[in-house]
Amino acid sequence: MVSRCRGRSVGWLLPALLAAAVGAFAADPVARVSYAGGTVNAIPQGAPAMVKTADPDFLVMVTKAATLKVSYSRVNLLEYGQTASRRYALAVLLSPMFLLSKKRTHFLTVGFTDDEGRQQALVLAVAKEHIRVLLASLEARTGRQVEFQDEEARRSGRG
Repeated sequence: MVSRCRGRSVGWLLPALLAAAVGAFAADPVARVSYAGGTVNAIPQGAPAMVKTADPDFLVMVTKAATLKVSYSRVNLLEYGQTASRRYALAVLLSPMFLLSKKRTHFLTVGFTDDEGRQQALVLAVAKEHIRVLLASLEARTGRQVEFQDEEARRSGRG
């Protein structure tokens, strides 16, 4: 059933809003991350951030504290790994069945040289739904292959 608002059909509204949202994401793809650590002092450890790869020349990381731009040509390391841990707290609080599941944290290390020629590193904890797209984007932009810490990371990062 199509709703009417003051005599006009608004059945087109939801598809139009969805198309606008998809178009906005496609125009500026971002990955939700948190800064796990590294050598960039302007960004506090654990800070939530957005990594943008749409710029053809720069990797852009935006946090509340700072915006960091890294030239793709200066990136010299892309490494992906993950950690798995049991969900002990949930098992104790809710159900022993949670001992059978694992929580995986996806980590991406980006090594680069800064404007003074010093080696720098960003270690990012990347949301599961963003890791594959981010890895593919960075490989394409930098021309470097992602190094995987182990075979399990390779399977997870490549699909």
